[in-house]
Amino acid sequence: MSGPGGMAGAPHQRSMDFKGSGKRLLAQFRPERAWLVVMLLVLVVSVGLSVLGPKILGHATDLIFGGFIGQKLPAGLSKEQALEGLRHDGQGGMADMLSGMDFTPGHGIDFGAVGEVLLLVTAVYGAAGLLMLWAGRISARAISNTVFQLREQVEAKLSKLPLSYLDKQSRGEVLSRVTNDIDNLGQTLQQTLGQLVNSLLTIVGVLVVMFWISPLLALVALVTVPLSALVATRVGKRAQPQFVQQWKSTGKLNAHVEEMYTGHSLVKVFGRQRESAEVFAEQNEALYKAGFKAQFISGIMQPAMMFVANLNYVLVAVIGGLRVASGALSIGDVQAFMQYSRQFSQPLTQVASMANLIQSGVASAERVFDILDAEEQSPEPDKARAERPAESRGRVELKNVSFRYAEDKPLIEDLSLAVEPGQTVAIVGPTGAGKTTLVNLLLRFYEVREGRILLDGTDIAAMDREELREGIGMVLQDTWLFGGTIAENIAYGAQGATREQVEEAARAAHADRFIRTLPDGYDTVLDDEGTGVSAGEKQLITIARAFLSDPVILVLDEATSSVDTRTEVLIQRAMERLASERTSFVIAHRLSTIRDADVILVMENGSIVEQGTHEALLAADGAYAGLYKAQFAEAVAEVD
Repeated sequence: MSGPGGMAGAPHQRSMDFKGSGKRLLAQFRPERAWLVVMLLVLVVSVGLSVLGPKILGHATDLIFGGFIGQKLPAGLSKEQALEGLRHDGQGGMADMLSGMDFTPGHGIDFGAVGEVLLLVTAVYGAAGLLMLWAGRISARAISNTVFQLREQVEAKLSKLPLSYLDKQSRGEVLSRVTNDIDNLGQTLQQTLGQLVNSLLTIVGVLVVMFWISPLLALVALVTVPLSALVATRVGKRAQPQFVQQWKSTGKLNAHVEEMYTGHSLVKVFGRQRESAEVFAEQNEALYKAGFKAQFISGIMQPAMMFVANLNYVLVAVIGGLRVASGALSIGDVQAFMQYSRQFSQPLTQVASMANLIQSGVASAERVFDILDAEEQSPEPDKARAERPAESRGRVELKNVSFRYAEDKPLIEDLSLAVEPGQTVAIVGPTGAGKTTLVNLLLRFYEVREGRILLDGTDIAAMDREELREGIGMVLQDTWLFGGTIAENIAYGAQGATREQVEEAARAAHADRFIRTLPDGYDTVLDDEGTGVSAGEKQLITIARAFLSDPVILVLDEATSSVDTRTEVLIQRAMERLASERTSFVIAHRLSTIRDADVILVMENGSIVEQGTHEALLAADGAYAGLYKAQFAEAVAEVD
């Protein structure tokens, strides 16, 4: 595993397609578009009521100020007469300012009218709040459903990915994308979607009312918008690559932790704790640096936007004061405009402050989309058109099969082979000869490059993969158990299997004896690591699982490598009985386990160099004889 040092320049190597990924993320909401339209309409009404609030409240201010001025002036005069009197007394500036206000000389504050306005404002804000709460509920529902559907898409995609994709990806990296990235995406949407729409609607609504009150002050408020956009763009471009790198580093760190936890025994046995800790520290440091840079750079956004907002506030206050002094605006209108100025700059600041969340969420979305965009295995034929063998007998034939993992590295070239029903075929050869690859091709984990593989005369490429694999039982060298009881693990090989059938399969695999010695017998609960049973016992459970599935073809890939010699002999005898009506492929390194095979194939460099029975191959004194002598140390000199 390479250290993080090699990724130092990664943020500059590939810039994330923020726009494209953002559009694709929004497209995920298509099934929820009806609810999103309802949410939008609710938000429009809610924002509209919120925007009207300051204007109505400004009217209350005018009533109070008008009453205060009116009680200072002599009764019996009209507004025009009072203003003319002020100008006659040399108070022209005061007269100009009062000319834009509504007052009646000799009348004080109309508290009844003020109370009605305040009640109206309370009702307006209350309704706006309730509608906002409803919109939030709709948003949460739409987002939860969308993330739910996205998880299902990823799960469905994983089942369609070829084995080659999973071979090239570490488990921790894939798990990080499926869990951490989707969770981060869901949290980002919950925190930003409704608020973002609300902020944008607020900007539009406030802008309309601001132009209604005073076009001049509205233009002054808009002067700072280009500056805000410039700040947001510059900071966003610098922060986005860091968020991409942050989630890459998270995936790498998770992969390392998963590997070290899975193999913690080996790490301790070989004394590699220090190296493991050093790699963890390096990757943790890379994650820290990427996360710090992403948060710090995006964190500059909010204070910068607040500075611009305060600058806008000062400009509006100064020019608004001059407009009041000239009588062009009332104090209530200026008060309302000051509130609108805050309402206008606040959503801009909110949108800017959400930039780090949005960038982080879109970065996670792109990592999830990478999985969804991965090349799938070749499409299945239509169920109705898929070919099926007329009779399941277990005859396997390979005709001129060629395969290679990499284009420039041939592995299997022009391989032909015929296996009759009921035969036990052993495949031996050095590591990398293509033994396991041959089985992977039979199961269609990989597709052949050239040639055909026939099962009972039917090309497996024309068969449905699920139907093909239903007739093949497989036991691997690496055991796989899931969290559950031993009985459930064995029954995994056949849906609806009874307890009697499970126990019968366990007895056939010689697992019954050790299972009954456990405290809860077949109901003993295992975790996914199989803690509580030995490696050999786990192997017996997986063999019992394969026996229970009652397959036409049985594949054993080093299936007895983890059991002791006595158990191995017992399994061989059981397999002889079980394989009497099955075609069996046995991949083995211990040649003592395959002496009774009907035919032994010796593979080297993807080709069959020898085939025959155990005795015939020994008599031929060829590649098989060399392997046999080397294994049993009968002729060390010959091996040399």
